[in-house]
Amino acid sequence: MRPTFVHTVSKTVTSPNRWWAYACLALSMSLVGSYVALSKPLVLVFPVFLLAWLRFGIGGVAMWNWLKKPADEPAMSPRTRGLLFLESFLGNFLFSICMLFGVSMTTAVAAGVVMSSIPAVVAVLSWLFLRERIGWRSAAGIACAALGIGLFSLQKVDAGAVVADTSGPLGISKALLGNLLVFAAVVCEASYVVIGKHLTEGLGPKRISAIINLWGFALVTPFGLWAAWTFDFTTVALPVWGLLVFYALAASVWTVWLWMTGLKKVPASQAGVFTVMLPISAAAIGVLFMGERLSLLQGVAFGIALLGLVLATLPGRAAPQA
Repeated sequence: MRPTFVHTVSKTVTSPNRWWAYACLALSMSLVGSYVALSKPLVLVFPVFLLAWLRFGIGGVAMWNWLKKPADEPAMSPRTRGLLFLESFLGNFLFSICMLFGVSMTTAVAAGVVMSSIPAVVAVLSWLFLRERIGWRSAAGIACAALGIGLFSLQKVDAGAVVADTSGPLGISKALLGNLLVFAAVVCEASYVVIGKHLTEGLGPKRISAIINLWGFALVTPFGLWAAWTFDFTTVALPVWGLLVFYALAASVWTVWLWMTGLKKVPASQAGVFTVMLPISAAAIGVLFMGERLSLLQGVAFGIALLGLVLATLPGRAAPQA
């Protein structure tokens, strides 16, 4: 089975549809960076768990028809059902918890540097669990992506870099514990990519998106109801509701569908490099709409990250026919 899988990946990546797959992956991560930047006002209005609950709820309504099993789709095995749960639990639920608490204990600079390891962690997990071969171009692309994101993060202005209370559980410093939680979020995100690659072999992108969103809604409902019990919804302005709808559709529908569509045609290790579009799009939103400025070194960092993307997506030489 393994040689057949590797042959299938190679054939898929060199097909004419690869550029459409690349575009889907790039647009997915660009949307993630955009809604992360634009959702900052939402966090100031809604409690985190209530925001997550409303996001999954709105996404579920939008994707209700996607839950129906297509006639040509095989029945799901118990293993596939378990992977769908893990995809939502790791990629939606646990990722958010680790990231939120991790960032609250460490600095934004340190968190950004740790997050720059996502492409490399995706590559390692892809090699371990999917037996994907990583060529020199993909390896160089992963290294450039990690270096570019890391350099950009080091140039961030971090007003809250100093934390007064550095003591944590079991004598561990809060900064170290925060960095460990952020890295746990990195592993969750990398697992999301690898599991998603396996799921796309038997399920369509629409159904995957709808099912993992439904699991996310179920997991966060107890916390969402608890947060909603004391929340005054009448204080929310109409523009905020509009931003909430955009956030929900982007986070639960568009980005997941685009990612799964691209992942169906691209190896997981290669797809991981496209995470460089997240900080790039977030920075672009900050510059265009929030009055932020990029330093020369940050521009160089983005250039290195984009070079990694080019290296990872360059078509390889066709294998000689016997």
